[in-house]
Amino acid sequence: MQTNLADFIRNTPDGVEADAILRNCVHCGFCTATCPTYQILGDELDGPRGRIYLIKQMVEGAAVTRSTQLHLDRCLTCRSCETTCPSGVQYGRLVEIGRKITEEQVTRPFGQRMLRRLLASFVPNSALFTPIMRIGQHIRPLLPKKLRDKVPARQRPLEWPTAKHPRKMLMLTGCVQPSMMPNVNVATARVLNALGVETLVAPEAGCCGAIRLHLGYNDEALDDLRANIDAWWPYIEQGVEAIVMNASGCGATVKEYAHLLRNDPAYAEKARRVTELTRDIAEILPEFEEALVAVTRRRAIHTVAFHPPCTLQHGQQVRGKVEHVLATLGVEVRLPADNHICCGSAGTYSLTQPKLSYALRDQKLERLQAQEPQVIVSANVGCIAHLQSGTSTPVAHWIELVEHMLSA
Repeated sequence: MQTNLADFIRNTPDGVEADAILRNCVHCGFCTATCPTYQILGDELDGPRGRIYLIKQMVEGAAVTRSTQLHLDRCLTCRSCETTCPSGVQYGRLVEIGRKITEEQVTRPFGQRMLRRLLASFVPNSALFTPIMRIGQHIRPLLPKKLRDKVPARQRPLEWPTAKHPRKMLMLTGCVQPSMMPNVNVATARVLNALGVETLVAPEAGCCGAIRLHLGYNDEALDDLRANIDAWWPYIEQGVEAIVMNASGCGATVKEYAHLLRNDPAYAEKARRVTELTRDIAEILPEFEEALVAVTRRRAIHTVAFHPPCTLQHGQQVRGKVEHVLATLGVEVRLPADNHICCGSAGTYSLTQPKLSYALRDQKLERLQAQEPQVIVSANVGCIAHLQSGTSTPVAHWIELVEHMLSA
């Protein structure tokens, strides 16, 4: 694809990157076959190829309209198109550049501005989010269904392991997971503890930056990144083996830190090191396969349907590892038809694009439940909460299932 960048973006970091990505696209259209929004809406401009054309037009100086912004808003950033693309087009990075331009050039309706500002200020701030979530869980039966869908039932807390081990890994607890599903973090620490690894947490670390980044608050998102690097750096200097992620959405973002901070002389090298150390728990456990089998005994769950989050299979390109770990422990794992398609959660997407989000959720649940599972498992807090809102079948993080099978 030939490009002729406009003066406002030529020779800028975003311009150089957009130009390189656009030139890789060969218009083949393979991406449309795996795009969730194109499948539902049938509009070329609501598929990756159409959005790429829109972004090409805007970086070449064409007027950016509210319609352009709407088509970019509808993108889930699931990145399924990247997995499909034979040319290696980095669509996720390109669409973020396009969104940044539209935010600068198009004024949103007042209601949208307020909603997005509220989400960007409230969700990543655990000091605000946690007490409100606690209140919501306490009065959950009284809440309207749409609000109740966003408030998972409170978990009975597991005990964090206290044993010390020579091997140490650092874990990001996240901004919403500690209040929505705290046992995911505890289960991760307990499994690692059983394998002789101590899990450390940096109290000052907060949101990975994904929420503000995808809502268009780029400068605030980069501040989130820097704050996390500052919180983690003393542990990195002390030699932690890895930065463990159990929310695949966070993991996909943290693995982009080196790219996002590449032009920051104070943080570029530290961000590169953070990216090198960051690993999803699904990437870690296969290395402990024999030890994991040795410390597990119970087989209470026999059949699960697994929804691999987009941020795991497309964002991080981690596939097959969750299934392998569970199968090694005697669990039958069934993948639904079209398992590469997004469930519709996508961070705050269910709040900003509810109609599309719930259509995708119901489609995903129909295919998951066709597997007749005892439990549905996934690997991201947003996917789990979103799916659970539409079914009575239990939905859990797969690491909670592994923890439940520990012999001690």
